[in-house]
This record gives sequence, C-alpha cells and structure tokens, in this order.
Amino acid sequence: MDHIINTLIPERLKSARENLNLSKAEAARKIGLTAASYVRYEAGDRSPSPQVIISIAEKLETSVAYLSGETDDISSDVVSIYKNSNPILFDLIKSMQSADDATLQRLLSYYRKLTKND
Repeated sequence: MDHIINTLIPERLKSARENLNLSKAEAARKIGLTAASYVRYEAGDRSPSPQVIISIAEKLETSVAYLSGETDDISSDVVSIYKNSNPILFDLIKSMQSADDATLQRLLSYYRKLTKND
C-alpha cells in the first residue's frame, strides 16, 4: 500500500501541476514550499504530511481525493474566497450561507440569466 501511495501522489502532483501549466518552481511558490521540497514530493523522495496535501490540493486547484487516488476527477472540490482579494464575492457568499436550497437555486438561475449573453 505504501508503494502505491509513494508512486501515486507524485504522479498526481505532476498531473495537477501540468494541468495548470506550472513549472516545478512556480508550483512550489504557489504552494508556499521551497522548490527543493516540492521536487522531493513530486519525485517521490518524500511524502507530504496530510496538512501539506490539503494545502497542495487547494493551491493546485484539485482535491485531496484526486491526489490520494480516491478519484480520477482532477477538479477542485473546494473554492477559497478571501475577503481582501474579492470583497464583493466574499460578502455575497457569506450572506448566502444560511439560505435554503430553493433560494440558492433561484439565485443561481438569476445569475445564469444575467450572464447568458456574455
């Protein structure tokens, strides 16, 4: 099992990085690692901790499930919205957190109508 994890995670890291057209150095910067640390993870010389895998998944716009081999779907399952970088979207999402499903469906429908001609 460790052999599968030791080869799967490096392959999935490379795939996620290449999906974003990033070099190893760019991926390392985006994640907040040194280039040497990232290269060791992608080469399979070291295994990232669970906390690092979560950070890598977020920064490489994929999921922990993809990196660990639970799914072959490379798409992200988390969206991070930071108040400082996108305050309007942050406020919208924050205000919608307590809305019921019907309200959210109406809002999504309105949004799709508004952006249909874009």
